[in-house]
Amino acid sequence: MLKVEGISRRYGDLTVVDKLSFTVNEGEFVALLGPSGCGKSTSLKMIAGLEMPDEGAIELDGRDITQLSPGERKLAMVFQSYALFPHLKVEENIIFGLQARKVSKDEQKRRLDSVVELVGLGDHLQKKPGQLSGGQCQRVALARAIVAQAKLCLMDEPLSNLDAKLRNEMRTEIRALQQRLGMSVIYVTHDQVEAMSMADRIVLMNDGKIEQIDVPKALYNNPQTIFTAQFIGSPPMNIIGSGKNRLGIRPEHIEISDKGMPANVVSCDYHGADTIVLADVGAAGEDQKLVKIRYPGHAMFEAQQRLLIRWDSGNEHRFPN
Repeated sequence: MLKVEGISRRYGDLTVVDKLSFTVNEGEFVALLGPSGCGKSTSLKMIAGLEMPDEGAIELDGRDITQLSPGERKLAMVFQSYALFPHLKVEENIIFGLQARKVSKDEQKRRLDSVVELVGLGDHLQKKPGQLSGGQCQRVALARAIVAQAKLCLMDEPLSNLDAKLRNEMRTEIRALQQRLGMSVIYVTHDQVEAMSMADRIVLMNDGKIEQIDVPKALYNNPQTIFTAQFIGSPPMNIIGSGKNRLGIRPEHIEISDKGMPANVVSCDYHGADTIVLADVGAAGEDQKLVKIRYPGHAMFEAQQRLLIRWDSGNEHRFPN
């Protein structure tokens, strides 16, 4: 459906996006994931037409849209800041784009009625954004994108302004809506939990380039680089060794046992369901070599307590560089 081929964006000598290529299939939810400054939002803006690439091409349904204006691309977009008109009521905000495109009033009413039921805003249509909570404002922004009935919906960190509980609720709602409507979505986020729980595929970016494109399970189980291994998963994967033979092992795959590698406890961080134990596996006289261990339940080991740890070799990951 969407084909992004080798797009780059530069500001002077700084390359923000470097030859980005990926595809989005009909009805697919694709997340652009990466740390702040990796180029994911700039990539989304180029797809939206808010910025023009310095090279490369963007195709939508086989049509080259690289140089088209945002309006000509006929995409829907949900912004981080909601971007609602404060002087308009909820229903006016939702259908604003339809009015601008001179959609008939009957069609506006039909689309408004259907989307209001989907996002649960029926009791708030006559309110203005200032009378709504953050979650309700985000629902209005989502409704406005849905009524557009665009081929592709772009979402730029739409949940980052919400508190943790509301983020979890909205995450579930957005994914359920996307699946029910069969929407094609590109979703920008720095939050790996959002990407892993919502996306069909993830485009993981680092320093303007693609680090790995894969389904969430494969990114977690088969990371191709150390960056992927440590960005996906919480706590991140432990990397042991240096040079050309580095070994990776996830904290949840390390066991505290009655035999194995000696380790000295540095600290314990109790999370409720489990405890994250930070331990030093360096030999006497060496610099600290720290690993994190996910220990089920509550376990407050003493600092400098000596433990023995082990793991199954089948859970090891090898990184040649």
